[in-house]
Amino acid sequence: MERTFAIIKPDAVERNLIGKILERIESNGFKIAAMKRTHLSTTQAQGFYHVHKERPFFNSLTEFMCSGPVVLLVLEKEDAVSAWRGLMGATNPEEADAGTIRKDFALNIEKNSTHGSDSAENAAFEISYFFSQTEILS
Repeated sequence: MERTFAIIKPDAVERNLIGKILERIESNGFKIAAMKRTHLSTTQAQGFYHVHKERPFFNSLTEFMCSGPVVLLVLEKEDAVSAWRGLMGATNPEEADAGTIRKDFALNIEKNSTHGSDSAENAAFEISYFFSQTEILS
């Protein structure tokens, strides 16, 4: 069993898509091991996305992630990282496959409804960034 980290982003929360996204997660065999709704501070968003600090989209990304509530998730499944990335679809919803979350719900490349870890190593960092071990129930 592998764990990955997911965020339901502010655009999806604002449009009341939490339930629809959670249904996709569960119907695709993921177990939700932890979940919480929060409003990220600028410091939290900048720390979380620190790997993108030198990229031109860093400021707009962190501002967007602080623009409204998000839902943070720890998901479990065999091959969870790749399975979640497949279910989300491409970062750019115009390039995402039909039936993926981003194809169905994203507004654009920035407001693309979900985030997912890109590796097991990053999943471990991202999970520990927002969750203590006592909050994760396997």
